[in-house]
Amino acid sequence: MEYTITSIAPIFLFPFTAFVLNAFFGRKLPREGDWLSVGAIFMSFVWACRIFSDFIFGKFSTDYYVHKVFNWIDLSFGEQIFKIDLGIYIDNMTAIMLLMVTGAATLIHLFSTWYMKGDEGGYGRFFIYLSLFTSAMLGLVLADNLLLLFIFWEIMGFCSYSLIGYYNKKERAGYASIKAFMTTRVGDVFLLLGILAIWSVVGNVNYVDIYSAISQGLFEGKVVLGISLATFAAFCVFMGTIGKSAQFPLQVWLPDAMMGPTPCSALIHAATMVAAGVYLSLRMYPLMQLGDITHFIAYIGAITAFGAATIALVQTDLKAVLAFSTISQLGYMVIGIGVGSYNAAFMHLITHAVFKACLFLSAGSVIHAVHTQEMPQMGGLRKKLPITFMCMMLCTLAIAGIPFFSGFVSKDRILGDALYWGLFSGQSKVHFLVPFLGFAGAFLTAFYMFRMMFLTFFGTPRDQHVYDHCHKETFSFNRNLPLIILATFTLGIFFSGSLTGQGIAKVFPKGGQEWFKILVEAPQVKKFESYTKEGFGFSDTRAEKSWEKAHYHHQSGYAGINPENEEGIHHAHVEGAIASIIIAFSGVFLAFLLYIRRTISPDKFVNPLRCWYEALRRKYYFDELYIDIFIKKVLLKFNEFLAFVDMGIYDRFAIDGWEKVNRVLFKASKWFDDVVVDSIAVDGTGTSINIFNLILRIVQSGKIQLYFFILLFVLAGYVWTLDIA
Repeated sequence: MEYTITSIAPIFLFPFTAFVLNAFFGRKLPREGDWLSVGAIFMSFVWACRIFSDFIFGKFSTDYYVHKVFNWIDLSFGEQIFKIDLGIYIDNMTAIMLLMVTGAATLIHLFSTWYMKGDEGGYGRFFIYLSLFTSAMLGLVLADNLLLLFIFWEIMGFCSYSLIGYYNKKERAGYASIKAFMTTRVGDVFLLLGILAIWSVVGNVNYVDIYSAISQGLFEGKVVLGISLATFAAFCVFMGTIGKSAQFPLQVWLPDAMMGPTPCSALIHAATMVAAGVYLSLRMYPLMQLGDITHFIAYIGAITAFGAATIALVQTDLKAVLAFSTISQLGYMVIGIGVGSYNAAFMHLITHAVFKACLFLSAGSVIHAVHTQEMPQMGGLRKKLPITFMCMMLCTLAIAGIPFFSGFVSKDRILGDALYWGLFSGQSKVHFLVPFLGFAGAFLTAFYMFRMMFLTFFGTPRDQHVYDHCHKETFSFNRNLPLIILATFTLGIFFSGSLTGQGIAKVFPKGGQEWFKILVEAPQVKKFESYTKEGFGFSDTRAEKSWEKAHYHHQSGYAGINPENEEGIHHAHVEGAIASIIIAFSGVFLAFLLYIRRTISPDKFVNPLRCWYEALRRKYYFDELYIDIFIKKVLLKFNEFLAFVDMGIYDRFAIDGWEKVNRVLFKASKWFDDVVVDSIAVDGTGTSINIFNLILRIVQSGKIQLYFFILLFVLAGYVWTLDIA
């Protein structure tokens, strides 16, 4: 299709228009306008499919892009150029993201019509926020520059605040929304600093201009705060990812995001909020490499992946397990970015969005049926919720990294690249810590996810009252269809040309369906040194590109250290695949022994490690560290100091003290005005003139006798002064 304003803009405008109409007229529409929100995002999905089809069927090369711009602000004067262009940027990664966001959001919207039914006073409001949230994510994905991305980034921050605090009568929901909003603002401040740093070098923040500037060496020699400007900018941009994608040490907000309705959790954890942070780092990957912070990124991801997995081990809340699993899986994506596993990191972003959306919606189906989120009160629910159980099991197999499922395909590739990066790439063996934490986290993931499944669906009911009041599940279009569709796409065959994802048991010849490896590669900045921006109009005037068409290569996707060592990469992937399979099944088997066969009691692990267990239950005391120490004892004390300076010093002396000085000055000026100016200068002048006038009137009487007398008097005085002798 032609890429014009009429073929691109609707993908964003459909949900945004639904937001506007529902915001103003939703209460007057049937069902408070939920059908408008669902229909709008479905139409965006149809438009996304049209764009995706152009790329998936090999019409364009791997590095082909559509870049349309229009001038937003032009404050140029003479030789001083200051212009801000906004536009859209569509490449293979954009096309895949658009399909994922619209597809997952459509199913979440549809599920919400069942889950939120009967919600008094907020049903229409929920869909208003849902439409705005989705349109903001679509705008972020389509944005061609960091400034426009930041605008939609902040809109999503507002939407997450509103949806997390949706149940505004619950105090915990209010605290959770504030916590999420303020924590992510930390990363946002750094991101804005990074945008300004890039602008100072490039003159704008368009992706293609940034790539071109990197290729031309414009960042070389630029220093800020004693470090390379490229390093500073890359770090600030990645801090935006740390905040938005809940990476260590700003991971504390995401578990509390489950205070919102479950469909909201599905949207935040899968297709929008957290995906935006990883997407940003993937877009700015050349800057991360230039700034030489990839090692830092890899370690942040490894710490996050392992740390969150350990906390998930002790959670009893169904949604809390999924929340910490999200943080852990995001850590794997960040590991992929750090070690150069660009293709696999993005693939895991997509596969995770699918199975995590299904997991949260399935959790919502369970919670809606039993009216509790505590797994110790559940058990045996597979008999009453067979469809939900089957869908949730397929997604659990995917996230656990079991072969034949999408999670194995994407996560295994990340771990394979991490193993090569840490052991076989020629750098220090100390970096083996990254793949070690990655594999350890994979074992814990398999264990805690099957612990969740066994506690929820297997065994006998632990709370008979809860079990008895759970109605047996019958097929419902808006309840079960989204789960079935999402669960179906957890199969690895949809992302790989083989059943296992490792080239074994190929289904299509020559990787014909290895479309992810074919389409997604790290940006090659040299290809952006010369390009032409095209106006965003009603006709497509772009010239046909002569770049090489996308082609299959069995090692494509790795962009880290020493990518030319294909033998070493292949060797690492084989070893990583074997280790991943053993680790995944080991985690499942251990969960089976503890929670099904009960040959091992969980207390045998808990009792000897009570302090460690308490640390995990308290989430490594990060909330206490941030709230009780950093906020209450540092920031609030600093706030009290500032208040003392403001009221005790500034107000008392500079404001109130100056009032006293003003009073003294007023009295002095009043005395000076009354005495010196009025009494002496003004009234005194008049009195002296009157006296002088009186004297003159006496002297100038007009009588000759007086004049003669005065003359004699003067002469007598003169004679008196003469020295007669």
